[in-house]
Amino acid sequence: MSSADFSTEKPRPSPFQPRLDERNIHDAWSSWNGYKLAEYYYEAEYEYFCIRNTCGTYDICPMQKYFISGPDAEKMLNRMVTRDVTKMRNNRVSYVLWCTDEGRLIDDGTIFRLADDSFMLTCGSPSTAWLKKSTLGFANVTIDDRSDELAALALQGPTSCAVLKRMGLKGIEQAKPFTIHHFDFLGDSLMVSRTGFTGDLGYELWIKAELALELWDAVYEAGADCGIHPFGEQATNMARLEAGFIMPGYEFNEALKTVHFEHDQTPFELNLDWMVDFKKPHFNGRAALLEESRRGPRYTLTRLDIEGNKPAEGSFIYDSRDCSRDIGYVTSGMWSPVVKANIALAMIETPHLNGELWAEINYEKELRHYSKVARCSVKDEPFWAPQHARETPARDY
Repeated sequence: MSSADFSTEKPRPSPFQPRLDERNIHDAWSSWNGYKLAEYYYEAEYEYFCIRNTCGTYDICPMQKYFISGPDAEKMLNRMVTRDVTKMRNNRVSYVLWCTDEGRLIDDGTIFRLADDSFMLTCGSPSTAWLKKSTLGFANVTIDDRSDELAALALQGPTSCAVLKRMGLKGIEQAKPFTIHHFDFLGDSLMVSRTGFTGDLGYELWIKAELALELWDAVYEAGADCGIHPFGEQATNMARLEAGFIMPGYEFNEALKTVHFEHDQTPFELNLDWMVDFKKPHFNGRAALLEESRRGPRYTLTRLDIEGNKPAEGSFIYDSRDCSRDIGYVTSGMWSPVVKANIALAMIETPHLNGELWAEINYEKELRHYSKVARCSVKDEPFWAPQHARETPARDY
């Protein structure tokens, strides 16, 4: 066996790593963009219930954070993404998508409009090369990758506003969804956005990496009586599925990484047609997406309520109980503790959406394998969308 040194491939520590290590009692780690990422700290379901009943923190330092500035910044971003960036006001956040010329999804992310000519783009995978290509034709725009310079912590759950108030963030309860606010923190600037990936009340905190531990300690001191607890990737995946949010590797493959033809997706297939604005000037993938909007997508991502309590993750979807013809597949599935239902997201051939839908579910019980066929019902609304997640002022539990 080779004695090659692979130490350079070892995941890097997060700016919060000393505190994360203290809490991750099982050493349950994976990696994200070269950083250590917790799968869970104590137990995934416990952490999930913290999100839904109290509050929890999720380390989002591994997210890519690009600062895009200059007189041409707005025009460049407006050509790259499918939404109309010119409609964004300062100190607002928008969820965005960007596609290839064939209309296939490269990635999704969020744009923070910090000023008239200053933006921050966050996304799950490195996009440096694509951003540089997107500046072609725009002389007055600068791309600055600050992914390693900026620490970020998601604080999510019903008591999250109470924690920030106890930290002394005056007026934070008046922050509306998708707004940005700035506060003094140890003589520096703490940026807080009312955003998140759980479908619950929540915020994301952004600060210089060298102040990460001080921020963590302040949050956890303020949250001591609010049930605060860190949560990992497994709890995040549960919460985002209940909210109906898509995730790379589950609902979509990033087009620039996909090998097989049409194993990537389009915004229309992902049921995100509301994210495509044909009224604005040219943008990447416009012609292909316009054609798809006319003919309709081959598949449509669909929310399903599935009878029984056996999660349908990995199941095929059929158009009849005898399972003779498959018409789709489940991308994510779980038994939802808060909804008390067997829920799933599934890619279904669009012409079959109004017909019968059945899932063939394979599961294991005490080392024996079983199979059952379950009826599926289409859900038009998110599985979990509590009123307190949208209210302003935010509730102080």
